[in-house]
Amino acid sequence: MLAGIVFYVRIIGLRSFSKMSSFDFAVTVAMGSLLAAVTISGSSLADGLAGAGALLLVQTAVAYGRIRFGASAVVDNRALLLMAGSTMLEENMRWARVTADDVRAKLRQANIHRYDQVRYVVLETTGDVTVVHGEGELERDILDDVVDAQLLFDN
Repeated sequence: MLAGIVFYVRIIGLRSFSKMSSFDFAVTVAMGSLLAAVTISGSSLADGLAGAGALLLVQTAVAYGRIRFGASAVVDNRALLLMAGSTMLEENMRWARVTADDVRAKLRQANIHRYDQVRYVVLETTGDVTVVHGEGELERDILDDVVDAQLLFDN
């Protein structure tokens, strides 16, 4: 079964396990669950491979739909600004069910020593938290898909 999944991924590509979106993450979890179910239940290898192939084909179709038909609005979350500079955005944090303690933990992981070092913090579509610090001008297009990113430019 595992060899079959590796074969599928080689054909379809690494996006299969990239977790670039919530849909990709769900497919990755489903694939692991499918592998476990086939291994434990004694289901046939053919059934397991058919299920894995179906999952990867749906993921490929959705990825194609994102590119050609704008399906991202339907299947993906939007990235959300959690901090603009040193200001935590309480309403966005409440919407995302993220606490100030969660954000502070991510700041420490990013080697932030003072709030004034923070440029912005984003909750990404995958659930990862990105902490950006450093100097230089922000390019708007990097933040095009981030909810409330305009707060970083409204000065």
